[in-house]
Amino acid sequence: MDPEVYLLLHCPRGGLPKEQVRAELSPAHDRRPLPEGDKAIAAVWESRLQAQPWLFDAPKFRLHSATLVPIGSPGPQLLLRLGLTSYRDFLGTNWASSAAWLRQQGAADWGDRQAYLADPLGVGAALATADDFLVFLRRSRQVAEAPGLVDVPGGHPEPQALCPGDSPLHKDLPGELVVHELFSSVLREICDEVNLPLLTLSQPLLLGIARNETSAGRASAEFYVQCSLTSEQVRKYYMSGGPEAHESTGIIFMEIQSIPRLQETEMWAELCPSAKGAVFLYNQVQGSPP
Repeated sequence: MDPEVYLLLHCPRGGLPKEQVRAELSPAHDRRPLPEGDKAIAAVWESRLQAQPWLFDAPKFRLHSATLVPIGSPGPQLLLRLGLTSYRDFLGTNWASSAAWLRQQGAADWGDRQAYLADPLGVGAALATADDFLVFLRRSRQVAEAPGLVDVPGGHPEPQALCPGDSPLHKDLPGELVVHELFSSVLREICDEVNLPLLTLSQPLLLGIARNETSAGRASAEFYVQCSLTSEQVRKYYMSGGPEAHESTGIIFMEIQSIPRLQETEMWAELCPSAKGAVFLYNQVQGSPP
């Protein structure tokens, strides 16, 4: 394994379609108020705004926990327990200088290292081309997180896609719609970042969930998506630009047959933690059996 990544959960072989995933939203799944109050979060946010006035806050889904039911049980195989959080709270907890201390306190106070952390749930895609390559992107040096590193296409599911406004309520976010947004968001990110037509993409299969230990355990749901285009066709679409073209500076294709040994190559050090999590989960759940 790699110290930057912790695999929280991997799905049964092949991955799970959205029909096999259930979400439960509750205020009980939100982060706990900080031991000394949330003023520290406000202070971090004000400091960041002064340095980067273009930043804006937005609600996010928070991963509290995820549980696979025993194989053979009826109904959905995966339960996601979700709360609500925000980008502001992410910067003030997961990215704060006190993040390690907050994890220690969470373990001591609640038996949960993540109790005081925002932990917004991200999404990422192991995107396979028709000629058996996986797609990676070189992140721009202008982005806030992992600048210049290599990543998979990805982003975040958005509560505002289901409930417009800055302060959505848990009761206004039905679980089935949240699952739909989770699976739709990864396709939306591929379309925006790689500039691919939606009709060229398969329905996503959930591979599992990985925690990014460089941002205090923030979780990302990693998916497998097939594209009907070849790598050269994908490159042409990417080069013609897209809504989020500014977030990356180049596209990289790696042969699927090389992915199981990717950790042994020099490229591994250039991968950001979310990409490493996607590769680990792809190898365990979707890759060729040993």
